[in-house]
Amino acid sequence: MINSKLRDFIESVIDNKYISADDVKELQRNVLDDGIMTRLEAEALLALDRTLDADESWGPALTVLVVDFAVWGLRPTGAVNNDDALWLATALDMAGPTETAMNIAYAVLDESDRVDTALLDFIMRGRQHARLCRLAA
Repeated sequence: MINSKLRDFIESVIDNKYISADDVKELQRNVLDDGIMTRLEAEALLALDRTLDADESWGPALTVLVVDFAVWGLRPTGAVNNDDALWLATALDMAGPTETAMNIAYAVLDESDRVDTALLDFIMRGRQHARLCRLAA
């Protein structure tokens, strides 16, 4: 379930076709002041990252929100177990690894005491994808 404030935020940025610095501040201060509460909320924000242009403050803000949820909001805290790592890797990998998705994965790795291999596999696939894109350019 997505809370009504987040739903309104999503509709607004979709209508504007852009996530502004003011939108990011609004998201942090008023919409998700307690953070992401469900996987569905995280997935909705990750979908925005893949579909909308955004101010440079968006990526770091999204990273903090998702890391706080994945590492500290899910149980056991401080660790990302198999089920959660598989979910997160899948959510991050939709339509290919974005720069923000890779930053989130690395930040989860840095912040966690323990991470399941599903997230490590995502990181390795993302690195390989980036190398192949550089070679093709």
